[in-house]
Amino acid sequence: MKLSFEVPTPLDYFASLVSRDADFALFEAAVSLAQDDYPEVDVQTVLGEVDQLLARIQRRIPQDAGPLQKLRTLNQFFFKDLGFGGNINDYYDPDNSFISVLLRTRRGIPISLAVLWMELAQGLGLSVRGIGFPGHFMVKVNLPMGQAVIDPTTGKSLSREDLSELLEPFRRRNGLLDESEAPLGLYLQTAPHRDIIARMLRNLKDIYTTQRDWPRLLAVQERLIVLLPESWSEFRDRGLAHAELGHSEQAVADLECYLVHADDVVDLDAIAERVDSLRRQRG
Repeated sequence: MKLSFEVPTPLDYFASLVSRDADFALFEAAVSLAQDDYPEVDVQTVLGEVDQLLARIQRRIPQDAGPLQKLRTLNQFFFKDLGFGGNINDYYDPDNSFISVLLRTRRGIPISLAVLWMELAQGLGLSVRGIGFPGHFMVKVNLPMGQAVIDPTTGKSLSREDLSELLEPFRRRNGLLDESEAPLGLYLQTAPHRDIIARMLRNLKDIYTTQRDWPRLLAVQERLIVLLPESWSEFRDRGLAHAELGHSEQAVADLECYLVHADDVVDLDAIAERVDSLRRQRG
């Protein structure tokens, strides 16, 4: 009898990594995001490359080193010796979100740099977490003298004054002029792993929507729905991507799902009209 084995798709693999919060594979899931654009990316190979970087850092650190010495050695290696940093010349290049590309170019956006930096920091035994700071993802590390908030594009430790200044444009845009309405600490909460991957995907979503790149947007929407199965607006947006690609049946199914499940739907009439239009197209 001939045995046949189904090779899991990139989406199946991603689903296996993000299915449960208890054992959510943040770094592996982040690496896997590149597989829609670069099917040849082997996640285990990328993980091996990062293990090699970690081994290089570990050789520089004495066995009795404390957290502060480990942090300084990591930042010297990551930002100075290897030259990782923000891609200020092409911030909206999708490649900035892909760890496999980041390892080669040493250029990314705050969140992709943070995810890689945190993986190395945790390998050194440092207690680090991501912060979903508005407009600029941050990391925080526990040290004997307290908690440091670090910019993952530079390694610089940021003071409360620095953070308040970075937050000011966001507060102004959202009418949060009184600091007591939204104190700084509110924006320094630990970001759950699921939220970090969602933010990475939504960065890509914004880029592909702006570029009207519907096939790549659809691939991102598939991952967002696997990641956030009750985020009904993602069903709407997948439906709209299907509609742009001429997939009327799939579009109607997703848009109807949104209309049935979403609460306080402000675009109800517009989406209902789109569904009617798609049905007419199907004849």
